[in-house]
Amino acid sequence: MKLAVAGSTGFVGAEVIRQALSDPQITSLVALGRRPATTPQNLGPTADVSKLKSVIIDDFGADYPDSVKAELSNADACIWTIAITPAKSKSYPWEQTVKVCRDYAIKGIETISQLPRDNANGKPFRFVYISGYNCERDQTKKPMWPLRDYLLMRGEVESRILEFAQKSHGAVEVLIAKPGLIMGYGSIVPVVQRVLMTAVGIPKIAVQEIAAGLLDQVENGFERDTLMSEDLSRIAAKKRGKK
Repeated sequence: MKLAVAGSTGFVGAEVIRQALSDPQITSLVALGRRPATTPQNLGPTADVSKLKSVIIDDFGADYPDSVKAELSNADACIWTIAITPAKSKSYPWEQTVKVCRDYAIKGIETISQLPRDNANGKPFRFVYISGYNCERDQTKKPMWPLRDYLLMRGEVESRILEFAQKSHGAVEVLIAKPGLIMGYGSIVPVVQRVLMTAVGIPKIAVQEIAAGLLDQVENGFERDTLMSEDLSRIAAKKRGKK
C-alpha cells in the first residue's frame, strides 16, 4: 500500500516513518512536511529506504500545489500527526494553535481523500487523526483542567473529521487516535508530571507502540472509529507478536 505521513519530521511521524520502512505491506511512503525528511536512525535490517519520498509543503492551510497533489495521488491511507501539543500550546497565540490543530487537518483530509486513486480493490481511503486522551467532542461539557479550550477545540476537530467520513458514503474511513502521554526511547517522567497524570487519568504510551498500532490499523482496517491509548498498546503488542 501507499502511505502518506503528514508531519514526518515530528516526534510521532518520524517513528511511523522508521517502522514503515521495515514493513513489507508499505510499498510506497510519502513523508509530507515543511522540512525534508531524513533517513531515520536505528533502522532494522529489512528497512527499504528506496520507498521513501520526501515531499515539502510550505503551508498546510492553503491549497496544495499540483506537484504535491501528484506525489500524494494513489495514496491508500494517511496518518496525520501534525499538531501543537498541550504542553506547547501556551507558547503560541491561540489562533495559531487552532490553525495548526484544526485547519491543517481539515484541509488535509479534504484534499488528500479526493485525489485520484488506483482503487482496483475497492477499499476506502483511510485517514488517521491523532488527537489527545482527554479531548472532548461534547462542546457543552467543561473539562476540568487548565487546557479547557484546547481540549474542546481538539474534540471539535475529531467531530468534524468523523462527519467528513460519514458524508463520504463509505469512500473515506477515519480513525481518531487518542493516546495519553507519548514517551520517547528511555524517557523518564518527572515526579510532578506523574502525579498530574495520575490525578487526571492520563496513561503513558511509548512512541514505538503508537506507531506500530497505527500502522496495523491502516494496513488491516480500523477496529472502530476511535482508539484510546490502551487500545493502541494492545494492537501494537499483537503486531509485534506476529513478527
